[in-house]
Amino acid sequence: MGKTIIYRDLGIIGYQEAWDYQERLLQEVIGQKIGKSIPDAPNYLLFCEHPHVYTLGKSGSEDNLLINQVQMQAVNATFFHTNRGGDITYHGPGQLVGYPIFDLEQFSLGVKKYIFLMEEAIIHTLEILDITSERLAGATGVWLDTTKPHLTRKICAIGVRVSRGVTMHGFALNVNTDLNYFNYINPCGFTDKKATSIAKETGKKYDMSLVKDMLRKQIISTFGSL
Repeated sequence: MGKTIIYRDLGIIGYQEAWDYQERLLQEVIGQKIGKSIPDAPNYLLFCEHPHVYTLGKSGSEDNLLINQVQMQAVNATFFHTNRGGDITYHGPGQLVGYPIFDLEQFSLGVKKYIFLMEEAIIHTLEILDITSERLAGATGVWLDTTKPHLTRKICAIGVRVSRGVTMHGFALNVNTDLNYFNYINPCGFTDKKATSIAKETGKKYDMSLVKDMLRKQIISTFGSL
């Protein structure tokens, strides 16, 4: 039987507000799971965009943030330590951020397979846009030209947290993102890899609602049928 995935588009929302909302849904799903008050309780898929913000994962280093507080203020950016995995990344306007609140037990998935399938949904979405993407050995996320180290670039970052088998945080797909903001960090801790976007790769800007719709369908198709 297909799993229930409730989709919510949060629009443009502050990072802390979105984080707090994720935490509330996470506790709701965990509570239903532990209490078994609802068999196969709903899972949630949240899409949004954030104002300019840098976030650092639990295993990350602040040394990968290359500007100070004054410089961040000058570019209208903020900074957060988070409880997700991974290193530092950037979120901002024109970037599609996805926060799945999924009970992995319902899907019979471990964390590695969950990330693999999320990457797969993003890869298939990019394929529809005539962008060939893939995984990079030893790294999460979705990448381009992985066989050409001097050209390898990242189009989607992934960083998750799993609590009692329920996920939060998620992915950040660069659609029409201002890539200059990646110059102020070592993205995901890499000093030799650049960021790219759908707009840069195709030479045109995309309607965010169109990309959201394509990716939402891919994710729900991938996970809802497990």
